[in-house]
Amino acid sequence: MRQDLATRYPLVLVPGMLGFVRLGLYPYWFGIVPALRKGGAQVFAVQVSPLHGSEVRGEQLLAIIDEICLRSGAPKVNLIGHSQGALSARYAAAKRPDRVASVTSVAGPNHGSELADHLERTAPGDSPQGRMLKALLHGVAVLLVWLETGWRREPLPIDVHASHQSMTAKGVALFNQAYPQGLPPIWGGHGPEQVDGVRYYSWSGTLQPGRTDQGRNRFDGSNRFCRLFARSFVTEKGQCDGMVGRFSSHLGLVIGDDYPLDHLDIVNQSLGAVGKGADPVRLFTEHAARLKAAGL
Repeated sequence: MRQDLATRYPLVLVPGMLGFVRLGLYPYWFGIVPALRKGGAQVFAVQVSPLHGSEVRGEQLLAIIDEICLRSGAPKVNLIGHSQGALSARYAAAKRPDRVASVTSVAGPNHGSELADHLERTAPGDSPQGRMLKALLHGVAVLLVWLETGWRREPLPIDVHASHQSMTAKGVALFNQAYPQGLPPIWGGHGPEQVDGVRYYSWSGTLQPGRTDQGRNRFDGSNRFCRLFARSFVTEKGQCDGMVGRFSSHLGLVIGDDYPLDHLDIVNQSLGAVGKGADPVRLFTEHAARLKAAGL
């Protein structure tokens, strides 16, 4: 049996906003978990509240980490968070660095999402548009919980407002004041690679005309939504994945920030339908090998 991806500590995959483990037979981390396990890695795809603040989701994650450590016998875990899952992973590492060997942010809004700010301006919570959006998102979250087949536990709380606020530039700025570990000292730079014994890494992608809109993405509706959402970006116009900006995603050692992948392609969603020349699964297997080489 292969052991080239067998990290010292288990890999814990944390989903983003409106995340899940598996809907019916469809996994959030499509093709990624099997590829990691094939290389000998011990992998746990977990679930936290699909819509809630990053701190609340982080507290849920801490309880899950304790359970995984108890089950596996490992003293620590490697956290890999997609989108808002990266913020929840950062929170867990800041609170319990003794339980976390590394945090990897995959398209994480580490300085906020311009899409969230756009929605805050155009559909504030007390407006008819805001109330409609809130009801829609709440309904989607409830449906996801109902369809979840990979995480059968007590129902998780849902708070649309807290989720949205935690993704805005203002909300993330407050979060960063409390949990600055791994953040770059300058915009667009690398952050400290190790803080309190925890290693920090990140990678992200950008929409690239002629590449991300080609291949199987020509038939992928989620890519069309990402291209539409990208129009709301101002500061990182033309340098985003549709939901998170290229430089906003930086944390710790930046492995790459311009992979030809939109926000959902980067975790191989939509049944692995990605653009031209993209291989998101390889990014995860290469990173597992990187963590193993680092003794993590």
